[in-house]
Amino acid sequence: MLVKKRQKEKKIRDVSEGKVENQGEMEPLKEAKNRVEGSSSSDNSNGRTSGGGRRSPTNCLIKPPVKKNTIPIDLKLRAVERARFAHQVAEKRRLIKQYKMERERQQKLEEEEEIKRLRKELIPKAQLMPYFDRPFVPRRSEKQPTVPREPKFCIPRHKTIKCCRCHAMT
Repeated sequence: MLVKKRQKEKKIRDVSEGKVENQGEMEPLKEAKNRVEGSSSSDNSNGRTSGGGRRSPTNCLIKPPVKKNTIPIDLKLRAVERARFAHQVAEKRRLIKQYKMERERQQKLEEEEEIKRLRKELIPKAQLMPYFDRPFVPRRSEKQPTVPREPKFCIPRHKTIKCCRCHAMT
């Protein structure tokens, strides 16, 4: 609350000292400054009035208008431009839709061509029947059998999991 009051007072000082560029727009601030200075005798040191802590209407700053009124443009010209823009948007959407449909049609044709080509190449052939008159006898391998190793139950110190309890003990 106190910060906002200081900011407002700083704005008023800037206006009175001529630091603000657009003084024409700040005329209401000058008027408000005069009102604030006139009623400063009833203010306490914390910036509030003695009547229950509410500010009087004379303490409020009148803000300048944010945006100046602009001259309205010709409505008929705007309607024509808007219609032209709407037509361009509709044309663009139509072209995009047409492009998508053409692309889907091309993709479908390519898939059908691919299926036809695969059907020609991949002619199903019957598997040869195994010979049952000669039984299969597996041959013994010429490699040496593997030698089992003992598991290592001790873990080297550099590979152990470090935790808080371990560091506290050591």
